[in-house]
Amino acid sequence: MDKAKPTGTPDGTVPDATGDSHGTTAEPGGSATAPDASTSPGADAATPPRPVGLTKADPAAEPLETAAPTVPGQAEEAAVPPATEPPATVPAPRAGGAPDAVVPAQQQAPAERPRPLHAPDPYSTPPYGEPGPWAPAPPVQRPVPTPAHGTYLPPGTPAHGTPVPPVPEAGPAQGGEWGRYDPWAAPGALVAESGGGPGERRRERRAGRGRLVGAALVLALVAGAVGGYVGMRLERHGGLGTVELEQTSGQAGERAPDSVAGIAARTLPGVVTLHVSGGDGGALGTGFVLDGRGHILTNQHVVESASDGGSIRVTFNGGETARARLVGGDPGYDLAVVKVSGVSGLTPLPLGDSDDVRVGDPVVAIGAPFDLANTVTSGIISAKERPITAGGEKGDGTDISYVDALQTDAPINPGNSGGPLVDERARVIGINSAIHAAGGPARQDDSAGSVGLGFAIPVNQAKRVAEELINHGRATHPVIGVTLDMGYEGEGAKVGGEAAGGGPAVTPGGPADRTDIAAGDVITEVDGVPVASGEELIIKIRSHRPGDRLALTVERDGESRRVTLELGSSDPS
Repeated sequence: MDKAKPTGTPDGTVPDATGDSHGTTAEPGGSATAPDASTSPGADAATPPRPVGLTKADPAAEPLETAAPTVPGQAEEAAVPPATEPPATVPAPRAGGAPDAVVPAQQQAPAERPRPLHAPDPYSTPPYGEPGPWAPAPPVQRPVPTPAHGTYLPPGTPAHGTPVPPVPEAGPAQGGEWGRYDPWAAPGALVAESGGGPGERRRERRAGRGRLVGAALVLALVAGAVGGYVGMRLERHGGLGTVELEQTSGQAGERAPDSVAGIAARTLPGVVTLHVSGGDGGALGTGFVLDGRGHILTNQHVVESASDGGSIRVTFNGGETARARLVGGDPGYDLAVVKVSGVSGLTPLPLGDSDDVRVGDPVVAIGAPFDLANTVTSGIISAKERPITAGGEKGDGTDISYVDALQTDAPINPGNSGGPLVDERARVIGINSAIHAAGGPARQDDSAGSVGLGFAIPVNQAKRVAEELINHGRATHPVIGVTLDMGYEGEGAKVGGEAAGGGPAVTPGGPADRTDIAAGDVITEVDGVPVASGEELIIKIRSHRPGDRLALTVERDGESRRVTLELGSSDPS
């Protein structure tokens, strides 16, 4: 009689005490069966099978209790009967006269239940759909994307198809045994919750891509900076090397004598700058050398403060300085002469003829505008015989200058006063004296700057006055011997009713008295040139020397007549 075999034997048979097998078979489920003790090998094949669930061969025996459903993990324990009492078996039908197979009563299926159509799952996984009665339903799983073939994986990542050893669990996973179930994972592989899984690999790949992108950005920034610097060098310098500019060599040639440079080169050595200080304050101006004895011509308003014991300092073109003394001056002409002593190598400037000047002739003005010594400007003669008056700060009229001036557009500014105005042959034709200011022409120290309207004393008048100042210390004024009504608003210059001291308006025995000019007469022309006011008549007279003859047009009681007179002379008071 064979013994019952325990379940789980690998080859499906159980050796007896002698080590031989006696034809016992194992069901696919893993439970071994043996022939019943009361059944012989030669039993009739037609014997009907016994009902499932009986523990004895006797049909009248009491039925056994049906085995309760088991869950995974308990199947092995339930399949092994106690060692002291083998499970009761019933013979199974034989096919072709084979011995009946004995099936344990606990796992014998009912007669009406069909056998499964497929082999049992070796992994004990419940079939999809409704789970079996022996296991709980697995939780819903989502497919985890895996890298495609050809995707670069970090070192240490298993290749496709390589079995991955299971990751030991750190503790009980939520959801029971199916909490870590992954139907798409490789056999035996578990998804690690921290590190090693697809999520961690994706994070590593993203970190790697981030590092590559960062490195690419840094490289792009460095390349852009280098390219910008190279481009800047190429644009500005035409290359990356040191730039060396070409320069023509040769000696500086002489300038044309009639060019501004040529005129300045010949004139500057004879021009000086004057710094004057005195009781009335200081002044700044320009002058030019008249002769080799040290006489310098300038404006009276430049050296006026030195007449009260002030000092005059002269600076020459080469930077040498010397003290000067006032020789004489005349406010009516706005001219003065100073002299330096103990100075050699002076360069006197040649004097031209102001009567020969034409409008449009080029001129050059030299001076020290705003104390900028040896400044050269150029322009043209804008007009001739422009009657101007300047000064009058004292209020008694003794400081008013009357000038039949040359007008120029050469820039003249405060500090140019007394400087020379020269023609294209470097000859002095005028002495810069005034510029246009609000309300009319004014001396240069009374205005802020040039507006292109400068006025110069004609050199012909300046020459006569300078000679008189050097030779006599004073200058004479040509006169006609009348007192003018300066308040007259009509056209022309009207002879007043009486003199300032209460005397007659016409000087007895003077030039006007000898030509029968009386008080109330109006002088309208001088040498055929109309005069509009008393100031213009004075300017026209002072542009001549004493002894010169003038032709005057005189109106009396609406009748005009023409008279000729010889200019007299008077010393300045």
